[in-house]
Amino acid sequence: MIAVTPRDDDFRSILVVCTRQIGDVLLTTPLIRAAKTRWPAARIDVLGFAGTLGMLEGNPDIAGRIEVRPGSGWWSSLGLIRRLWRRYDLALVTQRSDRAFWYALVAARVRAGLLMGPRRFDWWKRPFLAHGLVITDAHAHVVGEKLALLAPWVDASAATAPLVVEPPALQPLPTALAGALRERYVVVHAPSMWRYKQWPVEHFRVLIAELLADGEQVVLSGGPGAADQAVVAALRDLGTAPALLDTSGSLSLGQLAALLRAAALYIGPDTSITHLAVASGTPTISLYGPTPPTVWGPWPQGQRRSDPPWRPTAPLQRRGGVTLLQGPGACVPCGRAGCEDHAASRADCLVALEPQRVIDEARARLAGRVAA
Repeated sequence: MIAVTPRDDDFRSILVVCTRQIGDVLLTTPLIRAAKTRWPAARIDVLGFAGTLGMLEGNPDIAGRIEVRPGSGWWSSLGLIRRLWRRYDLALVTQRSDRAFWYALVAARVRAGLLMGPRRFDWWKRPFLAHGLVITDAHAHVVGEKLALLAPWVDASAATAPLVVEPPALQPLPTALAGALRERYVVVHAPSMWRYKQWPVEHFRVLIAELLADGEQVVLSGGPGAADQAVVAALRDLGTAPALLDTSGSLSLGQLAALLRAAALYIGPDTSITHLAVASGTPTISLYGPTPPTVWGPWPQGQRRSDPPWRPTAPLQRRGGVTLLQGPGACVPCGRAGCEDHAASRADCLVALEPQRVIDEARARLAGRVAA
């Protein structure tokens, strides 16, 4: 690997490469904050897929966002490559893909990145990295994994608790919505990007009906895409405004963060908006199935890096204002894409996560019987 010399420590421009989904982008913000703390005068840009970098809008640690189209080939990327060529002193590659590595190789003179582990897969990358990171702990959380990219320059033992930075509210909530919100409301986010992470819509219907019967105001959230809208559409008939409000597809991520910050409770599955709710400091109930929470669970604010927030499996876990519920089964969490191991797979553990468990925890949280 490339030796890191004292001269290499004077970084004035840094590129963070995060070509993954929107939740991954949000969980990269502790790394970005740590880099900005270490090099306060440095310009930090983030390169990611188009449509995923909205989580970084207004982030005070970031100077610029560079979007690339998912699936775009090298020929269509030539213009971007010319723009990136040796523009940065340091590049931090937050995932193991070849494409992300090539962007870093083009862009910066010093590079740190994640490696697959077995040398036969990425032997060719190692000579070009000042710091190549192989994660040997199968339960390492992605927040700590990304922060470890700074190991040559930042003393982990001296680091403060990692901070997941939510987008600020650059625009106020729509007037009609702001006027309809009660002093206390519950945000329910039902859609998941992948079917194997989807808690059944029928279960959400039972949950929402019970919350409404308890006199709670329920606010539905979701994206503007067809898949999200189909899930939310199956819930709209459970009530009418103002008891049931639908904000799906109508808010920016900054506005959604503002909505979450004032909520009495948020309930949602393993998805980016659940991570956003926790980052916003909202009391949260998160619903997990196949995904290992030790790796991908929400990162509670104030959580120390040396103290893993979640055990691999437990029916109910609480950390501060966050509750994590898992479906039953000896195979949980399997770490696969559901029972059939593909994006559209079923997940029997989520089907078996009964609505009453979520209802009981929601009532306990709302009644103040669970310490924040």
